[in-house]
Parts: sequence; C-alpha cells; structure tokens
Amino acid sequence: MVREQRSTRMRLALSIVLTFAIVAVFVVRLVDIQLVRAEALNAASLDKRSVPMTSYGVRGDIVDANGVVLADSVDRYDITASPRLLLSGSNTTGSEMTVLDKLKLIAEETGQDPNDLMLALTADPESDFAYLAKGVTVDVFRAVRDLDIGGVFFELRPSRTYPLGAVGGNLVGFIGTDGPQAGVEFKENDCLASTNGTSTYERGADGVRIPGSTVTTTEVKNGGTIRLTIDSDLQWFAQQQLAQKAQALGADWATAIVVRVSDGHLMAVADYPSVDPNNVNGVPTTALGSLAFSTPFEPGSTFKAMTVASLLDAGVISPSTQVVAPGRYVFPNGDYIKDAWAHDDLRLTTAGILMNSSNTGISVISERLDAESRRNYLLKFGLNERTAVGFAGESGGSVPETRNWDQITNFAVQFGQGVTATAAQVASIYQTLGNDGVRQPLTLVEGCQWPDGTVTSLPPTEGVRAVSERAATQTVEMLETVTTQGGLRSILSMPGYRVAAKTGTAEVAENGRYTSDRIVSVAGLAPAEDPQYAVVVTFGKPDTIKTSAAAAPTFATIMTQVLKTFRVTPSTEAAPAIPVTW
Repeated sequence: MVREQRSTRMRLALSIVLTFAIVAVFVVRLVDIQLVRAEALNAASLDKRSVPMTSYGVRGDIVDANGVVLADSVDRYDITASPRLLLSGSNTTGSEMTVLDKLKLIAEETGQDPNDLMLALTADPESDFAYLAKGVTVDVFRAVRDLDIGGVFFELRPSRTYPLGAVGGNLVGFIGTDGPQAGVEFKENDCLASTNGTSTYERGADGVRIPGSTVTTTEVKNGGTIRLTIDSDLQWFAQQQLAQKAQALGADWATAIVVRVSDGHLMAVADYPSVDPNNVNGVPTTALGSLAFSTPFEPGSTFKAMTVASLLDAGVISPSTQVVAPGRYVFPNGDYIKDAWAHDDLRLTTAGILMNSSNTGISVISERLDAESRRNYLLKFGLNERTAVGFAGESGGSVPETRNWDQITNFAVQFGQGVTATAAQVASIYQTLGNDGVRQPLTLVEGCQWPDGTVTSLPPTEGVRAVSERAATQTVEMLETVTTQGGLRSILSMPGYRVAAKTGTAEVAENGRYTSDRIVSVAGLAPAEDPQYAVVVTFGKPDTIKTSAAAAPTFATIMTQVLKTFRVTPSTEAAPAIPVTW
C-alpha cells in the first residue's frame, strides 16, 4: 500500500515536471516569436501577403495657342502575374490547361514569345509579382483580361502620344526610355512631369486583395499643361510648303518662322526635315531638335536692313543719302568686296542700296560709323546671345569682337558674312524693325497651367529698344521698294497688302574657304504701313536654284496664308515713292 502511494506520487511529480517543461518550451518559443524575432517575422509575413502598387501620375499636356493638343498621355497597361499562383495552378480559371498553354494565349495578344513569359515567371517561382508585358494598349489589355486567367493582374500606366504627329514635332520634342529627350518636353519638364503614387495592399492566400488593406505612402501628383504660342493649323501649312519646296530645290535643310510683331510670339516655327515624335527613328538625329534655334549660319543680305536702321539711328545717313556704289570696293592690299552681279559705278540712294542689295553700297555707307558702334547695334538686335525662348540646344550665333575683324570683315558683317545667326535671331531682327525699333523677347511658351488653375513660368515681356522709331519706320518703308521695284516684285507683291521684304544669298564657308554652296532667304513684314507679322524663310544648300529667288515663292505663300489666317486688314494707302537712284 505504502509502495503504491509512493509510486503514485512519483508519477504525479513526473507529470508536473513534464508539464512545466512543455510549458517552458512554449513560453520560450512564444517569447522568441513575439519579442526576439517579432519584427523580422512580421516583415517576412507581410512580404508574403503584401503587394506593392504604383499609381501613375499623368504627365501634363502640351497644347497650341488655341488649346489644340500636341502632346498628351493615353492609357496603357502593364500585365503582371503572381508566379506562385500561376505556376501552382491554385484557384485559377482553366486549371486543366498547362501554364505554357496559358502563356501562349497571352503571347498571342501581346505579340511576345511564350518562352520569354515563362522565364519571367520562373525567375522567382515563390514571388507574388512579375511583369509579363509593359505598356500595352487598351485593346490588348481587354483581350488579355477577357482570357480570365487566374494569377494574372493589370496596372494602369499612362503613356505619351502626339495626336498631330510631325506638326510642331521639332518644337514639342519627345519622350525616350530615359525620359524627356528634346524640345518643350525636355525644357519644360519641371511643369509637365508628374509624380507617381505608391501604396501597398494585402492579398490573401487565394490571391484576392483583402478589402481595406491598402496603405498609401506617396500621393499622386499630375503634371501641368504647357500652352505654346504657335497656331497648329498655320504650323502644318508652313511645314507642308517648306518641305515641298526644299525637296524640289534639293536643299539640305530649311526653316520658316512666323512671328507676331507686337509681342514677339512665335506663330509658327517650321523645320525641314521635321520629326514625328511618334516615330523618332524616321529622321536623322540631326533633325530631332529645331534647326531654327540650333543651326547658326551666315545669313547674307537679310542683315542689310538692320545695318541701314542702325546707321539711320546713328544719324549718319538718311533714306535719300546719295552714294556711288562701285563695281568693286577695293582695299589697299588688293582685296575687294563686290556685288553679286557685275556693274560699273552705280548712283544709288540708301533705298537703292537696299533694293539692289548692293554689298559695295553698304560698305560705303558703313564707313560713316566706327566698327565698335556698328557691332554694338548688332548686339542691341539680340545677336551673339540666345533668344528668350532658350530652346533646348539653341545657339546664340557669333559676332566676333572688332579686334578680330580684318579689313574685309569690317564691312562684310554689315551684309551678313563673317558673322552667324540663327533663323530665330533673323526673325527677331524683323520683329524689331516692324515694332518701331523695340525688340520684344521671342516667346514660344505662354506659361504652365497647373491642375488647380494657377499659372506659372510666365515669359518675359519687357522689350529693348534697338533703334529709334524713326529709323525703324524709314527702314521698313525702304524695304517696300524690294516688292514694288525689285527684280522679284512679281513674286513678292501681294494684292491688297503693302509688303516690305529683303532677300539674302550667302556663301557657305567650309574649312575657312567659301564654297559654291549657298544659303538663300527672304525676310519681310506685312502690312508695311503697320506691320503685324514678320516671316523669314531660309533654304540651306539648295542644288537647283542658288539665289534668293528660290525662297521667294514660299515666303509669299506663307505670308499670304498668315494674312488670311489672322484676318489682317488690307492696306488702304499706296507705298511712298522713295527714290532709289540719283
């Protein structure tokens, strides 16, 4: 009896010890899980059920002056998958199909190789996230969605598109794999760029999102809208006319610019060749920007209008100043300047020098003002610096300091040789002359409008006086002789309107020597009595016609379209009779 009681007590004690040992193990394990390794285990658990998600912000639109969309964002979708679910076949529609069969169905819609999709899945079989395709169209998204394959998911990703294609393409720019690459897309990225939102949600074992589990870490911010000054219809017209003529001439490149005189707003900036931002591989890399801003050249005789205005402002000549323009302007060392045509001495007025585009005549009147003063006038007209547009890749051209001028350059710069400028700078010169001598900052972007309606990045509007109103007005009046008495008057004159214009034919220098290549231009204003718009057309290295006669028809066509587009009131008075000879 005593032995049995002793045995019972021993078994009880053993049970109690064993119980305490088991409890102690569980307590130690619980402490390890909930205290020692709690953070790591919670993170690992969350990783297995937590799914990161990006909410894409929408990049801002680029629109023309009338609100026509030139660049916007469209819906595109990323197709993702849960490798864990798809490879296991759990809780998926069509479980009787193999994974490869399902991937083949997806690949038929996306145009991919099913084996590439399988590689994406098997890279991390236990993962809940893998990309199958990025940036597919809405139609492809719907087709894949309708396959109803479990474990396949979709995420919205806005993408860039350009509804008008090449219209304004050189200005708008484009988006590449590394972000904005050119044009307004690049320069105005601070306005256009959006901020993507980030969040996470928890997914159950069956792959279904757990309601109420979404946690947002970064809010979405959409980009602002950039409004350009250009008129897309006029831009299209200018590009069409420019391309047709450039191809007919065999020109390497060409530009056409329309600027509103009163405020310097660019209404059209056409380049040839032009890029379609939807297909940037369709043109050479040299055509991905805007030649009108990036390509300086020796402009030739279109500079003569600026030279005459400067000399008028300085008070050293008048429209009726009488000079003898020799066939050759000879220097003591035997070097000389000549005109484009052979002639004996010509008795010309200042107006006659412009009408005949006499290099020797310009040289004679330029003697009346020292070189440094003449160069300062060039700078007042905005040369040797980039325009206020500040376009990506823009050049400021080059006006050498007078200490670097030799005896020929001393006069050649006055008729556009030995100095370089961009087409945009030449357009600015004529805007200045048409605006009573006040140079307004050229403007391409009117501002950035944010989603809340506020507008920032407003362009500068303060003008700079280059020459007096009298000098500018007299110069424009003398330029009318080109369209009323000059050799191209039948092309440059426009019924109902007074037009002031200047032609230019410049030699192209290579390796320090002038070649047989030419750059030909026509620049002008209308209506001449109250200039509203300036137009500059330039063709680089044409093969067939190598004089300014090549540019005249395109200038006339574009200027006529400008006057119609903006309903400019016709002239009511005849051009003044200004003597060109004496």
